[in-house]
Amino acid sequence: MGKKFLIDTNILIDFQTRNIPQKGFEYVVQAIDDSFNVSFISYIEFVGYKNVTLAMESFIALADVIEINKNIINQTVLIRKTHQIKLPDAIIAATAIIYDLILVSHNNKDFKNIKKLHIVDPYKFE
Repeated sequence: MGKKFLIDTNILIDFQTRNIPQKGFEYVVQAIDDSFNVSFISYIEFVGYKNVTLAMESFIALADVIEINKNIINQTVLIRKTHQIKLPDAIIAATAIIYDLILVSHNNKDFKNIKKLHIVDPYKFE
């Protein structure tokens, strides 16, 4: 693929539980192989998921976790001022924008109107 990705929490969970349609699943496999990046928010959400297993924890340990910094904070503030979006989602969107990453997410509702954000929903693959 040659692109860089940020994998959202819902995709991480659905990927591990095999709840993504086959073509979307294959896309996520390739995205993870190319660049397995997650926001620190997604890392916390994933590890804190009530049904997380040791295998899932081992899986997420392979990810490059992008931590909060001043650029992400400033972009998050801009997003929150212009969109009705929860703080964790705003941080994830800001992280993707600041690092020029394609956000792989099934959360189209919250992310769809954020300018500069490139999003791919693997559930929409046929």
